[in-house]
Amino acid sequence: MATAVFDGPGMVDDRSTANLAAPEAVVVRFAGDSGDGMQLTGGQFTLSTALAGNDLSTFPDFPAEIRAPQGTLFGVSAFQINFGSTDIDTAGDQPDVLIAMNPAALKTNLTALKVGGLIIADSGEFTRRNLEKAKYAANPLEDGSLDKWQLLAFDISALTLLAVKPYGLGNKEALRCKNMWTLGLALWMFDRDRAPLIDWLRAKFIKNHVLADANIAALNAGHAYGETAELSGPLKQVHIAAAPSEPGLYRTVTGAESISYGLVAGAQLAGLPMFFGGYPITPASSILHNLVKLKEFGVTTFQAEDEIAAIASAIGASYAGSLGVTSSSGPGIALKGEAMGLAVMTELPLVIVNSQRGGPSTGLPTKTEQSDLYQAVYGRNGDAPIPVVAACSPGDAFDCAIEAVRIATQYMTPVILLTDGYIANAAEPWKVPDPSAYTPFPVTFLEAPNGPDGTVLPYARNENGARPWIKPGTPGLMHRIGGIEKNPGTGNIDYAPASHQTMTDARRAKIDGIARSIPPQQVTLGDVGGALVVVGWGSTYGPIHQAVRRARRRGLDVAHIHVRHIWPLPENLGALLKSYAKVLVPEMNTGQFKTVLRDQYLVDAKPFNKTSGQPFTIAEIEAAIDAALA
Repeated sequence: MATAVFDGPGMVDDRSTANLAAPEAVVVRFAGDSGDGMQLTGGQFTLSTALAGNDLSTFPDFPAEIRAPQGTLFGVSAFQINFGSTDIDTAGDQPDVLIAMNPAALKTNLTALKVGGLIIADSGEFTRRNLEKAKYAANPLEDGSLDKWQLLAFDISALTLLAVKPYGLGNKEALRCKNMWTLGLALWMFDRDRAPLIDWLRAKFIKNHVLADANIAALNAGHAYGETAELSGPLKQVHIAAAPSEPGLYRTVTGAESISYGLVAGAQLAGLPMFFGGYPITPASSILHNLVKLKEFGVTTFQAEDEIAAIASAIGASYAGSLGVTSSSGPGIALKGEAMGLAVMTELPLVIVNSQRGGPSTGLPTKTEQSDLYQAVYGRNGDAPIPVVAACSPGDAFDCAIEAVRIATQYMTPVILLTDGYIANAAEPWKVPDPSAYTPFPVTFLEAPNGPDGTVLPYARNENGARPWIKPGTPGLMHRIGGIEKNPGTGNIDYAPASHQTMTDARRAKIDGIARSIPPQQVTLGDVGGALVVVGWGSTYGPIHQAVRRARRRGLDVAHIHVRHIWPLPENLGALLKSYAKVLVPEMNTGQFKTVLRDQYLVDAKPFNKTSGQPFTIAEIEAAIDAALA
């Protein structure tokens, strides 16, 4: 267990070299056909890694097609995990180990593998037909083109068929077990316990004991192959020590799960039942899937016939006295735009989750991007300001969801919660918080007339600028709200120029005033004032943080600021940015937050943009820091 998985020194997470005897972290990528079960394999390896006490971060990367043609380049599905005995903030720049189940998986992912890294390939799938599909003129396992990496090729398909032969499965059904064989080998390589996976398989196939036994046999066979095969060279076992952590209850959580739990927690803190109206769209659908399981917490879920119906139902639920929530991705948010304006005009609490993906139009359904920031801050007809909150990691999404609920209910406004495909699908260990650590923000409904002579003023305002929340049917409180401009107090239809000016100003002042309840912006890493600050938002947190950490270790004068409240911005952010000589803003778009910062503070923020559908690497941002300070 003192031997490394790879022979050469590696660069993993924020470390420039790895100890060969006991590396602090290892990056593994499973890649295969979209029917090979790579996401399931990666998910179960993640579970075993979490149970081993390692810190981790994952990056599922799969095609948009439901089932792309087998063996083709665009049908490759991959799952990357970075795990170690120290803090892990990203899924890793370059894999140390690539497990390729076919030629297409090898070709698609090979350029990401670090020089000297280990390739484990299923040679049984490197047939002439599959090589042609992957555009290989010759077999790369035999032509010397992989010489700068360590290669271990053996016939996983044949070994799987041999392992499950006693169970009488057909050839096609038997080969579906090869992901379990591969998982068994990976569990041996990194000294993982098989028992939780065996229990999981028995539970998954509880109604089909033959399939359960066959998959368990494949898992054990892969593990045994690692234990007993006389293999020279790269395949060795390595033990990664558990990461130090605070005492407490931990679980692995994805961004979609975290948002779901946070929305429910926020509704509980507000003392409200919750209604979720959604329509299936990648990568937001998982939120609906998770909330369906939480009905015992007063959650009602509704899968609508389209995006407009989804948000309209949520607005109706808020009108009736529930917390209305809807979610989508960029294309669906565009369809919801008119109804979002209605929520602004009626001043009803509503949480809108946007799990961003590559765009425009249908774009890149399963790839990540941050290109909906303009849409969130500005993208409605008329002056329709909406607060915007952005999560920076799967775990952070929990607190951001609670914050979105707080703002929505305390200020009677729709709120947009931005996440993205990377956060939604990625997983990380999460310390389950103590519920008593959160301050409740209970909602008060109007129950008696609030105007002179027993009149009802649905657009009277409190110290936050928020109007009263009135449940329909409350005796004596008949009132009118809607999408046509209102009289500033009574809510009656009013086209008068002065009334529109007053209501427009009031809606804007209410949103601007939210900044007073936002904590002052802190410097995430580094000092206040200096040569350069790298400003991020959303899922760029991990690579920015690690890049700044590396740069500071090299003596560079650089700091990291990460912004959660995108609109309105923290009150002290402008002064903070002006304390630095240069401002660099890495974003997975063409410079949208950079433009907002320039507009609001007149700072010469410089963009560093990426729109490939893939997250930033640490090395990319570190190079941008060097260039900015050159």
